[in-house]
Amino acid sequence: MHVVFVFIDGLGLGRLSDDNPLVFAETPFLTSLFQGNPLTVKMKDFHDHRASLSALDARLGVPGLPQSATGQASLFTGVNAPRRLGYHLNGFPNRVLRNLLAEEGIFAALREEGYRCTFANAYRPSFFEKLKQGLPGRRYSCSTLLTYYGEVPFYGIDELKGGSALYMDLTNKLLNKMGYAVPEITPEEAGKRLIDIGTRHDLTLFEYFITDYAGHRADRGEAGRVINELDRFLGAAADHLKPEEMLLIITSDHGNIEDLSHSRHTFNPVPALMIGAAELRCRIAPQLRKLTDIRAALRVALAEKIDGGG
Repeated sequence: MHVVFVFIDGLGLGRLSDDNPLVFAETPFLTSLFQGNPLTVKMKDFHDHRASLSALDARLGVPGLPQSATGQASLFTGVNAPRRLGYHLNGFPNRVLRNLLAEEGIFAALREEGYRCTFANAYRPSFFEKLKQGLPGRRYSCSTLLTYYGEVPFYGIDELKGGSALYMDLTNKLLNKMGYAVPEITPEEAGKRLIDIGTRHDLTLFEYFITDYAGHRADRGEAGRVINELDRFLGAAADHLKPEEMLLIITSDHGNIEDLSHSRHTFNPVPALMIGAAELRCRIAPQLRKLTDIRAALRVALAEKIDGGG
Protein backbone atom coordinates (compact mmCIF):
# COMPACT_ATOMS: atom_id res chain seq x y z
CA MET A 1 0.00 0.00 0.00
CA HIS A 2 1.27 3.45 -0.91
CA VAL A 3 0.59 5.96 1.87
CA VAL A 4 0.46 9.73 1.33
CA PHE A 5 0.66 11.57 4.65
CA VAL A 6 -0.40 15.23 4.58
CA PHE A 7 0.56 17.05 7.76
CA ILE A 8 -1.34 20.34 8.19
CA ASP A 9 -0.04 22.57 10.97
CA GLY A 10 -2.62 24.20 13.25
CA LEU A 11 -5.86 22.60 12.02
CA GLY A 12 -8.28 21.52 14.72
CA LEU A 13 -11.81 20.17 14.74
CA GLY A 14 -13.74 23.23 15.86
CA ARG A 15 -17.36 24.12 16.46
CA LEU A 16 -20.03 25.06 13.93
CA SER A 17 -19.27 28.75 14.42
CA ASP A 18 -18.94 32.01 12.48
CA ASP A 19 -15.35 32.16 13.76
CA ASN A 20 -14.45 28.92 11.99
CA PRO A 21 -13.20 29.34 8.38
CA LEU A 22 -13.95 25.68 7.75
CA VAL A 23 -17.57 26.78 8.16
CA PHE A 24 -17.64 30.14 6.36
CA ALA A 25 -15.04 29.56 3.60
CA GLU A 26 -15.75 27.86 0.30
CA THR A 27 -14.86 24.18 0.83
CA PRO A 28 -16.71 22.24 -1.88
CA PHE A 29 -14.53 19.16 -1.55
CA LEU A 30 -14.65 18.75 2.23
CA THR A 31 -18.34 19.65 2.36
CA SER A 32 -19.19 17.05 -0.27
CA LEU A 33 -16.98 14.51 1.48
CA PHE A 34 -19.04 14.92 4.65
CA GLN A 35 -22.38 14.78 2.85
CA GLY A 36 -23.07 18.51 2.95
CA ASN A 37 -21.48 19.22 6.32
CA PRO A 38 -18.36 21.29 7.05
CA LEU A 39 -15.32 19.74 8.71
CA THR A 40 -16.09 20.30 12.40
CA VAL A 41 -15.94 18.25 15.58
CA LYS A 42 -19.54 17.24 14.91
CA MET A 43 -18.26 14.97 12.12
CA LYS A 44 -15.88 12.93 14.28
CA ASP A 45 -16.19 9.17 13.77
CA PHE A 46 -17.69 9.76 10.32
CA HIS A 47 -17.25 6.82 7.96
CA ASP A 48 -18.55 5.95 4.52
CA HIS A 49 -17.34 4.32 1.28
CA ARG A 50 -14.97 7.22 0.56
CA ALA A 51 -13.57 8.58 3.83
CA SER A 52 -13.16 8.10 7.57
CA LEU A 53 -12.62 10.80 10.17
CA SER A 54 -11.26 10.32 13.68
CA ALA A 55 -10.67 13.01 16.32
CA LEU A 56 -7.19 12.94 17.85
CA ASP A 57 -6.41 14.25 21.32
CA ALA A 58 -3.56 16.74 21.04
CA ARG A 59 -3.26 17.43 24.80
CA LEU A 60 -1.81 13.97 25.54
CA GLY A 61 -2.51 14.27 29.25
CA VAL A 62 -0.21 17.26 29.77
CA PRO A 63 -1.54 20.62 31.04
CA GLY A 64 -1.31 23.66 28.78
CA LEU A 65 -2.05 24.46 25.16
CA PRO A 66 -0.77 21.89 22.64
CA GLN A 67 2.20 23.20 20.66
CA SER A 68 4.04 22.48 17.42
CA ALA A 69 7.36 20.94 18.45
CA THR A 70 5.92 18.40 20.88
CA GLY A 71 2.84 17.72 18.74
CA GLN A 72 4.85 17.00 15.62
CA ALA A 73 7.41 14.92 17.49
CA SER A 74 4.54 12.83 18.86
CA LEU A 75 3.09 12.32 15.38
CA PHE A 76 6.40 11.31 13.81
CA THR A 77 7.70 9.06 16.59
CA GLY A 78 4.63 7.63 18.32
CA VAL A 79 6.08 8.79 21.65
CA ASN A 80 4.22 11.17 23.97
CA ALA A 81 6.66 14.06 23.56
CA PRO A 82 5.00 16.56 25.95
CA ARG A 83 4.92 13.93 28.67
CA ARG A 84 8.60 13.22 28.11
CA LEU A 85 9.39 16.92 28.47
CA GLY A 86 6.78 17.64 31.11
CA TYR A 87 5.29 20.48 29.03
CA HIS A 88 4.18 21.44 25.52
CA LEU A 89 6.99 23.03 23.50
CA ASN A 90 6.28 25.51 20.73
CA GLY A 91 8.41 26.27 17.67
CA PHE A 92 11.46 24.12 17.05
CA PRO A 93 12.55 20.93 18.84
CA ASN A 94 15.00 21.21 21.72
CA ARG A 95 17.79 18.71 22.34
CA VAL A 96 15.48 16.16 23.97
CA LEU A 97 13.10 16.20 21.00
CA ARG A 98 15.92 16.16 18.47
CA ASN A 99 17.28 13.04 20.12
CA LEU A 100 13.79 11.53 20.12
CA LEU A 101 13.40 12.16 16.40
CA ALA A 102 16.82 10.66 15.74
CA GLU A 103 16.05 7.54 17.74
CA GLU A 104 12.34 6.97 17.01
CA GLY A 105 11.59 8.88 13.79
CA ILE A 106 9.48 6.86 11.39
CA PHE A 107 11.61 7.57 8.31
CA ALA A 108 14.72 6.00 9.82
CA ALA A 109 12.80 2.96 11.05
CA LEU A 110 11.12 2.38 7.69
CA ARG A 111 14.30 2.91 5.69
CA GLU A 112 16.01 0.17 7.68
CA GLU A 113 13.17 -2.16 6.66
CA GLY A 114 13.54 -1.33 2.99
CA TYR A 115 10.60 1.02 2.54
CA ARG A 116 10.92 3.94 0.12
CA CYS A 117 10.17 7.17 1.97
CA THR A 118 10.17 10.76 0.77
CA PHE A 119 9.53 14.24 2.10
CA ALA A 120 7.83 16.02 -0.80
CA ASN A 121 8.60 19.59 0.35
CA ALA A 122 11.19 21.57 -1.60
CA TYR A 123 13.76 23.80 0.12
CA ARG A 124 15.38 27.04 -1.03
CA PRO A 125 19.12 27.15 -1.95
CA SER A 126 20.07 28.76 1.38
CA PHE A 127 19.01 25.59 3.19
CA PHE A 128 21.48 23.47 1.22
CA GLU A 129 24.30 25.82 2.11
CA LYS A 130 23.55 25.20 5.77
CA LEU A 131 23.13 21.49 5.14
CA LYS A 132 26.79 21.25 4.15
CA GLN A 133 27.57 21.95 7.83
CA GLY A 134 25.10 19.29 9.02
CA LEU A 135 22.06 20.25 11.06
CA PRO A 136 23.43 21.06 14.52
CA GLY A 137 21.36 24.23 14.98
CA ARG A 138 18.16 24.72 16.90
CA ARG A 139 15.92 26.28 14.27
CA TYR A 140 14.89 23.26 12.25
CA SER A 141 11.40 21.81 12.16
CA CYS A 142 10.50 18.29 13.22
CA SER A 143 9.87 17.32 9.59
CA THR A 144 13.30 18.56 8.50
CA LEU A 145 15.00 16.65 11.31
CA LEU A 146 12.88 13.57 10.60
CA THR A 147 14.13 13.66 7.01
CA TYR A 148 17.74 14.35 7.99
CA TYR A 149 17.96 11.60 10.60
CA GLY A 150 16.13 9.20 8.27
CA GLU A 151 18.76 9.85 5.56
CA VAL A 152 15.97 10.73 3.13
CA PRO A 153 17.04 13.10 0.31
CA PHE A 154 16.04 16.76 0.50
CA TYR A 155 14.49 18.37 -2.58
CA GLY A 156 15.29 21.80 -3.97
CA ILE A 157 14.34 24.15 -6.78
CA ASP A 158 15.42 21.73 -9.51
CA GLU A 159 13.08 19.00 -8.25
CA LEU A 160 10.33 21.57 -7.87
CA LYS A 161 10.73 22.67 -11.49
CA GLY A 162 10.86 19.04 -12.58
CA GLY A 163 7.58 18.19 -10.87
CA SER A 164 8.97 15.82 -8.24
CA ALA A 165 8.50 18.15 -5.25
CA LEU A 166 6.09 20.78 -3.87
CA TYR A 167 6.68 24.07 -2.15
CA MET A 168 5.05 24.63 1.21
CA ASP A 169 2.52 27.20 -0.14
CA LEU A 170 1.28 24.76 -2.84
CA THR A 171 1.36 27.29 -5.69
CA ASN A 172 4.97 28.65 -5.69
CA LYS A 173 3.68 32.23 -5.38
CA LEU A 174 5.88 32.86 -2.36
CA LEU A 175 8.97 31.68 -4.23
CA ASN A 176 8.22 34.06 -7.07
CA LYS A 177 7.88 36.93 -4.62
CA MET A 178 11.33 36.03 -3.31
CA GLY A 179 12.78 36.23 -6.82
CA TYR A 180 12.93 32.56 -7.79
CA ALA A 181 11.84 31.90 -11.37
CA VAL A 182 9.58 28.93 -10.67
CA PRO A 183 6.35 28.39 -12.61
CA GLU A 184 3.25 28.98 -10.54
CA ILE A 185 0.80 26.10 -10.30
CA THR A 186 -2.76 25.83 -9.04
CA PRO A 187 -3.72 24.01 -5.83
CA GLU A 188 -5.34 21.41 -8.07
CA GLU A 189 -2.07 20.83 -9.93
CA ALA A 190 -0.29 20.56 -6.58
CA GLY A 191 -2.73 17.90 -5.39
CA LYS A 192 -2.25 15.83 -8.54
CA ARG A 193 1.52 16.21 -8.26
CA LEU A 194 1.50 14.95 -4.66
CA ILE A 195 -0.31 11.78 -5.68
CA ASP A 196 2.09 11.28 -8.60
CA ILE A 197 4.98 11.48 -6.13
CA GLY A 198 3.14 9.07 -3.83
CA THR A 199 2.90 6.40 -6.51
CA ARG A 200 6.71 6.23 -6.61
CA HIS A 201 7.20 5.80 -2.86
CA ASP A 202 5.84 3.69 -0.04
CA LEU A 203 5.43 6.65 2.33
CA THR A 204 5.22 10.26 1.13
CA LEU A 205 5.06 13.10 3.65
CA PHE A 206 4.01 16.64 2.75
CA GLU A 207 3.85 19.50 5.27
CA TYR A 208 1.57 22.55 4.95
CA PHE A 209 1.95 25.13 7.70
CA ILE A 210 0.29 28.25 6.23
CA THR A 211 -2.80 27.29 8.25
CA ASP A 212 -0.96 27.92 11.51
CA TYR A 213 0.31 31.30 10.29
CA ALA A 214 -3.19 32.30 9.24
CA GLY A 215 -4.62 31.18 12.57
CA HIS A 216 -2.16 33.33 14.49
CA ARG A 217 -3.09 36.33 12.37
CA ALA A 218 -6.81 35.71 13.04
CA ASP A 219 -7.64 37.48 9.79
CA ARG A 220 -10.94 36.18 8.35
CA GLY A 221 -10.09 37.01 4.75
CA GLU A 222 -6.68 35.38 4.83
CA ALA A 223 -7.94 32.35 6.75
CA GLY A 224 -10.77 31.87 4.28
CA ARG A 225 -8.36 32.06 1.34
CA VAL A 226 -6.00 29.53 2.94
CA ILE A 227 -8.78 27.07 3.72
CA ASN A 228 -10.19 27.39 0.19
CA GLU A 229 -6.78 26.66 -1.39
CA LEU A 230 -6.26 23.74 0.97
CA ASP A 231 -9.69 22.36 0.06
CA ARG A 232 -8.86 22.57 -3.64
CA PHE A 233 -5.51 20.86 -3.07
CA LEU A 234 -6.98 18.01 -1.02
CA GLY A 235 -9.86 17.57 -3.46
CA ALA A 236 -7.49 17.13 -6.39
CA ALA A 237 -5.34 14.71 -4.40
CA ALA A 238 -8.40 12.64 -3.54
CA ASP A 239 -9.61 12.68 -7.16
CA HIS A 240 -6.29 11.33 -8.45
CA LEU A 241 -5.87 8.77 -5.70
CA LYS A 242 -6.01 5.10 -6.66
CA PRO A 243 -8.16 3.86 -3.75
CA GLU A 244 -7.23 0.21 -4.23
CA GLU A 245 -3.52 0.96 -3.96
CA MET A 246 -3.22 4.16 -1.92
CA LEU A 247 -4.27 5.64 1.39
CA LEU A 248 -4.33 9.38 1.98
CA ILE A 249 -3.95 10.36 5.66
CA ILE A 250 -4.46 13.99 6.68
CA THR A 251 -3.82 15.18 10.21
CA SER A 252 -2.42 18.00 12.35
CA ASP A 253 -0.43 18.70 15.51
CA HIS A 254 -2.81 21.09 17.31
CA GLY A 255 -5.76 23.38 16.70
CA ASN A 256 -5.54 27.04 15.69
CA ILE A 257 -7.14 28.25 12.46
CA GLU A 258 -10.53 26.71 13.28
CA ASP A 259 -11.19 29.41 15.91
CA LEU A 260 -10.51 32.98 14.79
CA SER A 261 -12.02 34.52 17.92
CA HIS A 262 -8.40 34.72 19.15
CA SER A 263 -4.90 34.22 17.73
CA ARG A 264 -3.73 31.37 19.96
CA HIS A 265 -3.67 27.61 19.64
CA THR A 266 -6.72 25.73 20.86
CA PHE A 267 -7.52 22.71 23.00
CA ASN A 268 -9.59 21.19 20.18
CA PRO A 269 -8.88 17.69 18.91
CA VAL A 270 -7.30 17.46 15.48
CA PRO A 271 -8.61 15.49 12.50
CA ALA A 272 -7.28 12.19 11.28
CA LEU A 273 -8.96 12.09 7.89
CA MET A 274 -8.37 9.02 5.73
CA ILE A 275 -9.37 8.64 2.08
CA GLY A 276 -9.06 5.50 -0.05
CA ALA A 277 -8.48 1.84 0.91
CA ALA A 278 -11.94 1.38 2.46
CA GLU A 279 -11.37 -1.98 4.12
CA LEU A 280 -8.09 -0.84 5.60
CA ARG A 281 -9.70 2.36 6.92
CA CYS A 282 -12.33 0.31 8.72
CA ARG A 283 -9.60 -1.43 10.68
CA ILE A 284 -7.44 1.62 11.37
CA ALA A 285 -9.98 4.33 12.20
CA PRO A 286 -11.17 2.90 15.56
CA GLN A 287 -7.55 2.84 16.76
CA LEU A 288 -6.96 6.55 16.16
CA ARG A 289 -7.65 8.49 19.34
CA LYS A 290 -4.50 10.57 19.99
CA LEU A 291 -1.49 12.01 18.16
CA THR A 292 0.75 9.12 19.13
CA ASP A 293 -1.52 6.64 17.30
CA ILE A 294 -0.60 7.93 13.84
CA ARG A 295 2.80 6.26 13.63
CA ALA A 296 1.34 2.81 14.28
CA ALA A 297 -1.43 3.47 11.74
CA LEU A 298 1.17 4.29 9.10
CA ARG A 299 2.97 1.02 9.82
CA VAL A 300 -0.25 -0.99 9.49
CA ALA A 301 -1.15 0.72 6.23
CA LEU A 302 2.29 0.21 4.70
CA ALA A 303 2.19 -3.48 5.52
CA GLU A 304 -1.09 -3.89 3.65
CA LYS A 305 -0.77 -6.01 0.52
CA ILE A 306 -2.02 -4.77 -2.86
CA ASP A 307 -3.76 -7.53 -4.84
CA GLY A 308 -1.49 -10.11 -3.25
CA GLY A 309 1.57 -8.04 -4.05
CA GLY A 310 3.40 -5.50 -1.93
